[in-house]
Amino acid sequence: MFEQIILSEFVSMLFYSFVGMVLLWIAYKVIDVLTPFPIIKEIEEDQNTSLAVLIGSVFLSMSIIIAAVILS
Repeated sequence: MFEQIILSEFVSMLFYSFVGMVLLWIAYKVIDVLTPFPIIKEIEEDQNTSLAVLIGSVFLSMSIIIAAVILS
């Protein structure tokens, strides 16, 4: 089983995973800058579940888009 794993595929998987995480972090920072209120305070202290669901859905959709771009 391990003979089938090629080193270049493993390295490219690590590279694209890192690129995807960096892009998601950049997307979070852009959202954080554009909102007029602190997102972390709203979710943690004020228990704003609708904002948490919104941010989660944005990250999920960004992940799907990034994965589609990487796989194409």
